[in-house]
Amino acid sequence: MSRRVVSYSVGLILALALTVAAFSVVFASTYSPGVIPHVFILPTILVLAMIQLIVQLVFFLHLGQSKESRWDAVLFVFTFFGIAVVVMASVWIMYHLNYNMTPQEVTKYITDQSGF
Repeated sequence: MSRRVVSYSVGLILALALTVAAFSVVFASTYSPGVIPHVFILPTILVLAMIQLIVQLVFFLHLGQSKESRWDAVLFVFTFFGIAVVVMASVWIMYHLNYNMTPQEVTKYITDQSGF
């Protein structure tokens, strides 16, 4: 077999294993409560998702495997951090809006702005 087929096969097996692992965590927490502590479910799924992202970038998109693709990896990392900053800033703004305004004030503000 060629190196490319082996790479895709390993990537497929890892991706399937990570998908089954995430599904198993959710399935076990839903149908067998108490098997996995509730506070560990979301962090476990997030870690599995990050590993899944790395597996797919390396094995299917071949990111970072050659000297020429190093710039692609750097671009991906900066893009990831840029998106993370935008998302975290949005969550921070929404949290502070929620903290500083009551639901009635939010409703009044929305109706005043929309003209209804």
